[in-house]
Amino acid sequence: MAYRGVMARLENLLGAWSLTVADRMAAAGRETGLAASDQAAVVTLLAHPDRTVSWLGEVLALTSSGVTRLVDRLVAAGWVVRSPGEDARQRRLRLTEVGEDLAQRVVDARGATLADCLAPLDDRTRGQLERALDRLLGSSTEALPVAMRTCRLCDRTACRAEGNDCPLDHTKGEDER
Repeated sequence: MAYRGVMARLENLLGAWSLTVADRMAAAGRETGLAASDQAAVVTLLAHPDRTVSWLGEVLALTSSGVTRLVDRLVAAGWVVRSPGEDARQRRLRLTEVGEDLAQRVVDARGATLADCLAPLDDRTRGQLERALDRLLGSSTEALPVAMRTCRLCDRTACRAEGNDCPLDHTKGEDER
């Protein structure tokens, strides 16, 4: 259905629910003590170790100087180590053991928050919602950087549970690198 200048109830409910979920997830993230960009960086590096600084910047939509400051902050905190590289942009990043634990705390906080958001739904409704979200998310982008940005806080094991694949299946090649 095309937008006609007057929002339909479904769209309005979706917008309100999206804000509710986003606000709850932001609050859960703040409870980990990390800024939103720090959360996204450690969770992304948990799923994709040994990526370059420039790759992380692209996924998080940060400028070169922005990602450099972010990585400097994560290294100073003891959550990330850099490998040698030809230049600063090509240095590879890996979480330390403390960084992995921190990233897992972010993923767990997000999971608990989302479980709470879905608690009012019965199993049948949850299945219907899962199928609808799989379809919506799967058609949301064709661009790899956008897909990776969408997945920046995802729990990869949950997404791929029970033989499923990420609905953004063009991320498969990226994940396999």
